[in-house]
Amino acid sequence: MKSMKYLSLLLVFGLLISCKNDSQKKETDAIEDVTDVVEDSLVVSDHDIDLRKQQTIQIKREELIKKEDERVQLEDLVLSKTFFKEEDLYVLDFKYPHLNEALKPSYRNFNEYVQKYYIDIKGVEAQILEDKELYCDTLRTNRYREKRLVDYKIYNINEKLISVLFYKENYYSGAMHPSYTFDCLNFDLNRAVFMNYEDFFNDGSEEELRVILNELLQEKIASGEFFYDCWQISEEDFFEYKNNFVVDETFVEFYFDDCVICPSYTGTYSIKIPLVRLLPVLRKYKFNPLIS
Repeated sequence: MKSMKYLSLLLVFGLLISCKNDSQKKETDAIEDVTDVVEDSLVVSDHDIDLRKQQTIQIKREELIKKEDERVQLEDLVLSKTFFKEEDLYVLDFKYPHLNEALKPSYRNFNEYVQKYYIDIKGVEAQILEDKELYCDTLRTNRYREKRLVDYKIYNINEKLISVLFYKENYYSGAMHPSYTFDCLNFDLNRAVFMNYEDFFNDGSEEELRVILNELLQEKIASGEFFYDCWQISEEDFFEYKNNFVVDETFVEFYFDDCVICPSYTGTYSIKIPLVRLLPVLRKYKFNPLIS
């Protein structure tokens, strides 16, 4: 009788051990399953981040290209010129403005300057051919041709000034997406001269204007819309780009190259400032089209 009780106790103890082992095994399996899910979610998350970056780059590009300007309204004054050249190693595709010299011969100042400094075909070709990869890896260069695309936006203020944005789309060998650089010109139509920062803004106002730009940029960053990972404009960067702006009757818009204020995959290339916010720094003299 005692042996039967002892045997029963052994069976119960064995079942308890078995249940405990099964429970531990289930817990271990559950932990492994959760770990697999977490690892899988991390992989998906990395993929989603990369995909989102590519999508945002495309959105930035489309917003720039579709940006409205006054090219149609200025068609009598501004002739749109094109240059296209396709070689084994590179493609050049340039669009640029040409002022109608029949209206005023002094517009030649603008046209010659654009030809020399912005549509510098020989200079662009030489720069591309200096790339060592073009000499050392012909198979790669045939697969990834360098591309340089130039286009522009143009604005007009009171028939006194034209403001031109040149945006350059650079496709480098092996790069996943293009990089963008910008140049701006402001040309006084009456005097046929170019205008720079000091013609629009008070001397020594750079720091005050940089603060205004950073305040507007910080507002964008705080909004959370496509401005994650952006940063404030440094003093050095502002002085480098302080002449890189276009003007309209209601705003001034400063442009910065890729990765100066935002990485390529987010944010924007420019900061638009309403004229009312610039009143403290605008230079008050008769040739300033922003106050006349």
